[in-house]
This record gives sequence, structure tokens and C-alpha cells, in this order.
Amino acid sequence: MKVTYHKSYSDNLHRDMEYKTYGHQGKPVLVFPTSCGRFYQYEDSGMIGTLESYIEQGQIQVWTCDSIDEETFYAKNSTADEKMKCYDQYDAYVKDELIPSILHQNKENNGGRTQKILATGCSLGAYHSANMFFRHPQYFDSLIALSGLYSTNRFFGEEVPPSAYYHSPLHYLKNLEDDSYLNPYRNSKIIICTGQGAYEDLMRSETQKLLEVLQEKHVPACVEFWGHDVNHDWYWWRKQILYYMNRCLS
Repeated sequence: MKVTYHKSYSDNLHRDMEYKTYGHQGKPVLVFPTSCGRFYQYEDSGMIGTLESYIEQGQIQVWTCDSIDEETFYAKNSTADEKMKCYDQYDAYVKDELIPSILHQNKENNGGRTQKILATGCSLGAYHSANMFFRHPQYFDSLIALSGLYSTNRFFGEEVPPSAYYHSPLHYLKNLEDDSYLNPYRNSKIIICTGQGAYEDLMRSETQKLLEVLQEKHVPACVEFWGHDVNHDWYWWRKQILYYMNRCLS
């Protein structure tokens, strides 16, 4: 398997940012880590090994990026506005720096063919992937979100501050009427999954709410609730990503 490490300065975040790439060609897959996770977490947790056959066969090429959760949702002694200003910068980094790099590299590796990105992640990484997918549909056509939250309620309470509204999918999607966003969703492959076991109660609740919002907007999606033995951990996420990647690529 071809593995490359990248480190480059971000003008939006004013620091070096790191990521790794796995594979030589195929559909680009952008992975966001769990809360406060790093770019190497997905590999260390066995997810790259789980997807090895897809990577080796050139069906997918995976990018694993860094988060800055310690400076946004988990920042200590910061106001909601300060946290979300930093998240705006992270969003700009992904949209204006990381994604163009992914698309450029992937186009070169696939004979000049342009492909949209599959976004994925587990736990808070599912939130990041879903938020990026819904905010920037011009770059994405697939989503696999596992055990995620889809609002900022956990961090700011039920009364979402104005600065967080456009990063809280359950809030902004409910009020969205713009077909320039909704139609790309309707033509995408959207997969949302959570277990019903240990530490999945909040994720199960928000997954159900997201299902209802998508149904209201006539956006087709595969939303599934695995069994009461399915816990919030990597053991199940490895099973789920293998199962859903096969469905997503078929």
C-alpha cells in the first residue's frame, strides 16, 4: 500500500497542518478523527487495515486529516463565539486548502478524471464529516457517518448561539429551502449509522432527528440503527465501515 505523509502551512489556521494519504488511486475518501484525535488515529485504530483491500485495488484513496477540537468545542476558558470563530477557520482550511489539494492529487492519480469526495468519520468525526458534507455539497457526493452527533447542543445547550447555527446541521438543515444545496444531497449517497448499546444514547437520539429532517426535505438516505449490543467503539466502527463502504461503492 502506498502511504504518504504531508505537512504544510495553513494560511487560515496560521500553523502547520498534517495529514496522511493511503492508496494510489480511486475515489477520494476524507476521514475526520474522533474528538481531539490526530491524523494517524484512523490507522492506529485499525480502520485503514479494515479497508486495505479497497485501497490496494485502487477503489479508494484515503486522506486522514487533523482536528483542532481542543481549540473549538473542547477549548477551555473560551466563549462560544471564540470557539466558533476558530471552527470557522478550520472549516476554511478544509474547504479552501485541504480539499483542493485532495482533488488535485486525486485527479492526477486517476488519469485526469475529476471525482467528488466521500466524507466519513466516527463519533465527533461523524459530526465533522456530516457538517462538511452538508455545508459544501459542491465537493462531496457521499457520506458515511458512524455514531455521530448532528447538532452543537452537547457543547452549547439547546439554545444554539448564533455563531454556531451554521455549524449545527440539525438546526440549519431544518430551515434549509435552497435547492442548490438540497438537490446535490438528493443525488448523493448518504449513510448514517449508530448502535444502540453502551454510550450510544445521545447518538441514537440525534441520528433519529437527522433522519426526520432528511425525510422532511425529501433527501434519500440510508439511516440504520444497529443492535443493543453495538457499542460506541472501534470494534463496531471497523465492522460498519467495511459493510457500508461496500454498499457505497456498488
